[in-house]
Amino acid sequence: MTDTTPLPALAEDWTTALAIVAHPDDMEYGAASAVARWTRQGKRITYLLVTRGEAGIATMPPAEVGPLRVAEQVAGCAVVGVDDVRFLDHPDGLVEPGLRLRRDLAAAIRDVRPDVVLTINHRDSWGGPSWNHVDHRVVGTAVLDAVRDAANPWVFDDAGPAWDGVRFVAVNGSPQPTHHVDVTDTIHLGVESLRCHRVYLEHLGGDMADPDTFLRAGAAEAGRGVGVEYATVYEVVG
Repeated sequence: MTDTTPLPALAEDWTTALAIVAHPDDMEYGAASAVARWTRQGKRITYLLVTRGEAGIATMPPAEVGPLRVAEQVAGCAVVGVDDVRFLDHPDGLVEPGLRLRRDLAAAIRDVRPDVVLTINHRDSWGGPSWNHVDHRVVGTAVLDAVRDAANPWVFDDAGPAWDGVRFVAVNGSPQPTHHVDVTDTIHLGVESLRCHRVYLEHLGGDMADPDTFLRAGAAEAGRGVGVEYATVYEVVG
């Protein structure tokens, strides 16, 4: 029997979040609409990008693409009320799992001291016959480990004072969602945030290059399942 119970709303009784993703545009493909809702509520959200997305445009050299995508990310963040945007400079497409990545993420968690950590789908698939990008899988898994690492004063003890205040990790785009966020009032800001990735979208092509159509279609489908016009869904861990 299929469970048709609507997903509950994601808890919003928190004040700070750290969003950790692999590339510029990862947050904009769905999660930025929720970020706009939360910053309107007065929540403080920091973005941490593990790479600069320099390998994301096949017809342009990475040395040119990296600074361009950074600028587009900063512009997209401004649309949804985020002014603290950080980059780790791991190589795009070649992010390696291991202690270096975990330490970098744990150090950021300890510095920001968030109540909530946001990230992108770490699972093998987006659902159905699809294969998730390796950087997403590596970063998403490392985020879950780094939250635990950050809380342990004896792990990476040179990376700042321990922080055990993360209540949960919310994973956007997971094929196993557990909660929803109503973004009916902020979907337009999510669309505008993605539109800021103008050069990237021009080279992307296909359905994902049309922010309004792509984002509204996915959010409308999620919304129908929970009884609102537009929603994003998350897998909550912790």
